[in-house]
Amino acid sequence: MKIRTIASSTFGSFLYNRVVLVICIPVVGFFLIGLFMVLQFKRMTTGGNLEVMQFQTMQTLGQNLSVLIDLGSLLAVWAAADSVASEMKSGTILAVMARPLHRWQFLAGKYLGVLMLMSVYLIGSIGATYLLMHLGGLPPHTSWWILFIYPLVRYAVWAAIAIFLVNFMPPLVVLGAVAALSSTIWFFTTEYAINNIPAWIAQSIHLVLPLTTVILSEDRFFSMTEAALKRYAWIDHATALAYGVDYALVVFLLAVAVFERRSLTRD
Repeated sequence: MKIRTIASSTFGSFLYNRVVLVICIPVVGFFLIGLFMVLQFKRMTTGGNLEVMQFQTMQTLGQNLSVLIDLGSLLAVWAAADSVASEMKSGTILAVMARPLHRWQFLAGKYLGVLMLMSVYLIGSIGATYLLMHLGGLPPHTSWWILFIYPLVRYAVWAAIAIFLVNFMPPLVVLGAVAALSSTIWFFTTEYAINNIPAWIAQSIHLVLPLTTVILSEDRFFSMTEAALKRYAWIDHATALAYGVDYALVVFLLAVAVFERRSLTRD
């Protein structure tokens, strides 16, 4: 009950957070771009070029959705870090913790509020994409739950990392640190890194940053969204998702352990 109350309050506060609103603006922008593409598709399509136009339009809509999903990672990081730091900075956390509330419940409520925000973000992004496909008469080749659950698990990982890091640094620095982690993840999935980095270094990085592994890498995620090209058994989905949830849980518990021992007064 206490966790749910904090989660609802946290989610409501995001509706008035200017940074969160600014990050959500691209959803509208990409929807308008997609709408223009769909209208162009319907206007220029003939019997002879139907397949080519379908491919080009679907590719554009897919690229737009991919960008929105990537942008969601930054939103998850900022929302998680700022939701905790703002309470510390304003001093309102002292009033909250004066009630019979454990510190882990406070963080759990914040974390759940962030996941609620990201769920709404994904529903909006995916819903807009499916609406555009419907307007253009384009067949959806991807199960909606794949497009929803995989990014949500990734956001859960990033949000947990942000809540852990905000114990040591301000939100903007956390955002920069996560950007550096993202760059590292991207680098270790490149062909150059695979062919030139010593195996023991690569394995160490994979243990610390599992998003670089095949389980939750960008390549695997986006290949999963191309259901018509490559299919996975349910056990593959279960393994990947369980791995991501487990990693997020471990990092969140580390964040709780640090938060339990830190001062609640303003730094």
